[in-house]
Amino acid sequence: MSSSLTIGFLLAAGGAVLWGLNGTLSKYLMTRYAVTPLWFSCVRQVGAGLLFLVFALLRTPRSLADVFSSWRHVGTMAMLSVTCVLIVQLGYLETIDWTNSATATVLQSVNIVMVLVYVCIAHRKAPRARDIVGSLLALAGVYLLATGGNPHNLALPWQGIVWGLVNAAGGAALSIFPTRAIRTWGSFTVNAVTFLFSGAVLVAVDRPWGHVPPLDAAGWWLLAASVVFGTFASFGMFLKGVTMIGPVRGTMVGTIEPLTATVSSVACLGAHFAATDLAGFAMIIAMVFLTV
Repeated sequence: MSSSLTIGFLLAAGGAVLWGLNGTLSKYLMTRYAVTPLWFSCVRQVGAGLLFLVFALLRTPRSLADVFSSWRHVGTMAMLSVTCVLIVQLGYLETIDWTNSATATVLQSVNIVMVLVYVCIAHRKAPRARDIVGSLLALAGVYLLATGGNPHNLALPWQGIVWGLVNAAGGAALSIFPTRAIRTWGSFTVNAVTFLFSGAVLVAVDRPWGHVPPLDAAGWWLLAASVVFGTFASFGMFLKGVTMIGPVRGTMVGTIEPLTATVSSVACLGAHFAATDLAGFAMIIAMVFLTV
């Protein structure tokens, strides 16, 4: 394996691990300090957006200026901000709040099936047999997570299921729509503008300064870690790694995220998972390997 490929794998894996740990950290903050998903999303998006902005000013200042050179460019960024960043960030935190970090990260993997459906329709192309099997596994996995194998009962709150699927839809949009923008302006510029745009929308809606949660010193440090490492660094590392190893390998490496979230949830938060939960996790992760 070449050194660049090794570095790409390490960056992508590091980003996925940080995402998984950030899910568990987010659950802790929302449980221990009564941090709401909307307030948390505001802070994370604005904080990470400012960090991306600093790097964009240092690395790609001309691209950053070009984004604001026409209303059409600004409109494109506004669309990406809402359909990708805002939905993904808020949907992920809401899913964690209603369920747990492991379940949230596994449910978001369903976005691969959504991307598959989009590609088949857009290119008028029939799915492969393995794609159909993978999709059925994903549906079966979601069914086990939602019902615990008993169709008469919900093992998860319906809000958690809905937010999980909303998050997956946002993740699918994130995989499809920003590609051209990133090729044109670079990832630092696109992330900076979309994070700040979506953060501004949430700030206008939630006015986070009016209801700051009762964080102590440890809480503020954990919040800062979520912004710097769990959001800014994880996005930067994973996207850089994927550009070096390709999307297929990147998707496979990304399965480290739910594994990390599951282990850290059990180790740090004392989470418990039934056999049907673990079976559902396994089915959805198997879907990833079948469909990429």
